Amino acid sequence: MRIEGIPASAGYAEGRLFDLDRPPAAYTSKSSAAEEIAALETAIGKAVSRLSAMIETADGDAAGILEFHIAMLQDDALSAPAFASIGSGQAADVAWRAALDAEIAGYDASDQDYFRARAADLRDIRDQVLRALSEDGEPTAPLGAIFHGEDVAPTRFLEIDWSAGGGIALRAGSTASHVAMLARARGVPMVVGLGTFPASLAGMALLDAEHGGMVLSPSPAEIDAFRQSSSAFAARQGAAQSFLTRPAVTKAGIAVRVQVNIANPSDVDGIDISTCDGVGLMRTEFLFGKTLPDEETQYHAYRKVLEWAGDKPVTIRTVDAGGDKPVAGFTVAETNPFLGLRGIRLSLKRRDIFRVQIRALLRAAIHGNLKVMFPMIATPEEYSQAAALFAEEQASLAALGVAHTMPPLGIMVEVPSVAIAPEAFANVAFFSIGSNDLTQYVMAAARDNAAVTYLNSVRHPAVLRLMEAVVRFGRETEIPVSLCGDAGGDPAAIPALLECGLRDLSVAPAQLAMAKAAIAEVPV
Repeated sequence: MRIEGIPASAGYAEGRLFDLDRPPAAYTSKSSAAEEIAALETAIGKAVSRLSAMIETADGDAAGILEFHIAMLQDDALSAPAFASIGSGQAADVAWRAALDAEIAGYDASDQDYFRARAADLRDIRDQVLRALSEDGEPTAPLGAIFHGEDVAPTRFLEIDWSAGGGIALRAGSTASHVAMLARARGVPMVVGLGTFPASLAGMALLDAEHGGMVLSPSPAEIDAFRQSSSAFAARQGAAQSFLTRPAVTKAGIAVRVQVNIANPSDVDGIDISTCDGVGLMRTEFLFGKTLPDEETQYHAYRKVLEWAGDKPVTIRTVDAGGDKPVAGFTVAETNPFLGLRGIRLSLKRRDIFRVQIRALLRAAIHGNLKVMFPMIATPEEYSQAAALFAEEQASLAALGVAHTMPPLGIMVEVPSVAIAPEAFANVAFFSIGSNDLTQYVMAAARDNAAVTYLNSVRHPAVLRLMEAVVRFGRETEIPVSLCGDAGGDPAAIPALLECGLRDLSVAPAQLAMAKAAIAEVPV
């Protein structure tokens, strides 16, 4: 039996099925309320410790998620109802589940998208503690298992040992979810949107995350065909490694710059600068975790990456908070956060925070080839206001005798208004197309909603036509144009991107080799 889905992270996995949605092992009740309270306190502590340990090896995006969960677990307001229920005679597991389910129900019922999205975080937090309460009897997944379920939380993904293989098969999920991004970065095969599974899944399964599908109870012939496809995929990946240290060139001899996207300064520790053309996107949201970062923290983070890159360009994006990236003390709850106060709009609203980042960027610019870009630009006025703040802070640093330099200032092209009328932005230093957001706004299909994943395609003619228009305008005005969204690392999308005229792509480090290999096959 084959179930069709949508590839979220390419690859193949053959292994035993493991149910992500199975309830935790039965909890053994204690003999007194005091012991139940102690058990819940210990379980919360175990969950916090487990999350804290994962942060040590997590990248910027993952670390931000984990820090948010830890902060929630350490909030007494969240656990107080559970402890009160234990005092009234309930067992720790019943009390905790009831308290969290009540909180989750309130978030689910909210008319604000932001709060409904946080319900998933609360479910994860609930399950982390329930598992800690009963972990002595928690079933262990076999190495190389195919994890299946409705969806999977980022924390669950991060605690799985993927060294022996394995994969993820989800009934729902999204190709643009945090877990999908983590899977692509780590090379874990993942398929989403598989729909309804049989009532009970067990035994061996074959996960084809290159084409999107899963075979249950495979026949010998199906296993043989699967292994041939898997071997061919591995061979292509192996062959792609030979492209890693070469410049990217199409069959026609056209050079293409391939840069990397990073989320944390530590990301560059595992990248050989000779294999890429610089950093096309450095996200700065990772710095805005538990507390708002000060100027020195930001300065040293930016300086590290600039010194690593040497004379190659490093494009740093000013903080893109909001939407699906809330930051405590900075972002605000909104009815529709993807269309609300996010990106540059939020930075211009909170200029006190923005000025700190600007000063750190100006100071760091002396240590390398820095470029700065603004996210979610929709109007020329937004760019002008942001550029004016850079000029003001430059004058302030100059007056104080602080070493600095003004980097080129560009913008993300992710709001359709910019792609439709790029001539309104003829004064910017460069354009960087954010294919993830541009696609979801053009197609009116949220990139984190599995129900509309089929609409969220960068290869839709409308999206490609807008990209082509931006590239054409850039060529006419000599304004450089690059692309830094997920599409840049997708071998299936690369031919269409190059056909649009793009000659500068930025990809996840794990996608460098395959992207260069795909470019070499493009005839243009």
